[in-house]
Amino acid sequence: MGKITGFMEFARINPAYESPASRMRHWKEFIPPLTDEQAQIQGARCMDCGIPFCTHACPVNNIIPDWNDLVYKQDWQNALSVLLSTNNFPEFTGRICPAPCEAACTLNLNFTPVGIKSIEHAIIDKGWAEGWVVPQPPTRKTGKHVAVVGSGPSGLACAQQLARVGHSVSVFEKSNRIGGLLRYGIPDFKLDKSHIDRRIAQMEAEGVEFFPSTYIGLPEHAEDGLTVIAPDDLPAEFDAIVLTGGSETPRDLPVPGRELRGVHFAMDFLRQQNKINHGDRISRPINAKDKHVIVIGGGDTGSDCVGTSNRQGAASVTQFELMFKPPEEEDKLMVWPYWPLKLRTSSSHEEGCERDWAVGTQAFEGKGGKVEKLRATRLEWLRDKATGQMKMREVKNSQFEMPADLVLLAMGFVSPVQAVLDAFGVETDARGNALANTEDYRSSAPKVFAAGDMRRGQSLVVWAIREGRQCARAVDEFLMGASNLPR
Repeated sequence: MGKITGFMEFARINPAYESPASRMRHWKEFIPPLTDEQAQIQGARCMDCGIPFCTHACPVNNIIPDWNDLVYKQDWQNALSVLLSTNNFPEFTGRICPAPCEAACTLNLNFTPVGIKSIEHAIIDKGWAEGWVVPQPPTRKTGKHVAVVGSGPSGLACAQQLARVGHSVSVFEKSNRIGGLLRYGIPDFKLDKSHIDRRIAQMEAEGVEFFPSTYIGLPEHAEDGLTVIAPDDLPAEFDAIVLTGGSETPRDLPVPGRELRGVHFAMDFLRQQNKINHGDRISRPINAKDKHVIVIGGGDTGSDCVGTSNRQGAASVTQFELMFKPPEEEDKLMVWPYWPLKLRTSSSHEEGCERDWAVGTQAFEGKGGKVEKLRATRLEWLRDKATGQMKMREVKNSQFEMPADLVLLAMGFVSPVQAVLDAFGVETDARGNALANTEDYRSSAPKVFAAGDMRRGQSLVVWAIREGRQCARAVDEFLMGASNLPR
């Protein structure tokens, strides 16, 4: 794998970021791919470690050692073929995936894993630049027609796989542009939307039809201006229906003052900015300029709010997390090769942000119906002796206040939109997700399948791609009796 002694000879190379002062003046990506020489050195570091823990940690089971070796040999075209054999959209994951593969890399035992994510980024970008990524239309049509409801990573992966084996695929999206979470949930500085447009063009050439601004559900739940199609009308036209609408119900914070102007869900804030970047007009945009911004929630969505607020010109940005502050470094021998709990500092945090942990928000206060400050308390986390679970309690006399002109709730998502599942008559699990297993992805409704966050709950883009691919195989087996598609 790579150069036999490469892991002892070469240091890890991290991509060179544009400086914070420069990148905060625009909305473009700021992490260029590795050069051919840098990627070759990174590929050389891949060890002949026997068990490829990286592949097992990757939700799509990327065959990482093989394409590392091919990049080391500068055989880029074959490296691309290996990469695309397991991942429909490596230009997405190579930019926004948290890289559980690197956490599982054997070299991570000494804190210097192979730069797998940066190599993936380099391979796919070179593939597009060289014209090696081309449409793969089917050699024959099956006469079967599949509806995919939702155009996020799961829906797109499912649609592309099904189209390539000859099924006619129609993708329905309620937003005005295709892409789902990729389009409107992830800031442009992390994922330029030209990458989505390029894939859509490829998929159209493969026979996929896209229908944006189309709501599949009951008219009373649709926003104004959308084309509405009743779920009951789909079975007559389609041989199978795949629900990939994501997990869109945000977790709320029911405290006094929640109704004040200036307290918003994070995704509303992020979606508006992406639409503005696309040239859309927003009547009442949520803007952080000259405001004291508090982001409640310490995950990736919260981090995206930090980066977006700074680019809008916030006076200050503070991020609160309910949980305790994780350790700077994990105990490798205890957790490797699994995903570790550790302190993670994103590029958005580096651009300017105060971070605070174990903080519980108690209330929002303001005047004239607008938020002006936040009241909070310190928390401590203790392990319950009976159950072993961690439980929180307030620290006495630890209450404090902070100015807050804009509060963004980034505390995750609890379930799909229930109105959609109810309209299809799909049973749900205890968490409100579509009830379906990972063997056949069948829901309780006839001819209806479910995949991605709508089935498994809030998760990663790479997990959505995996589920879309596996669901495509299940649909193909359902329609044809057998399938050659990979799981």
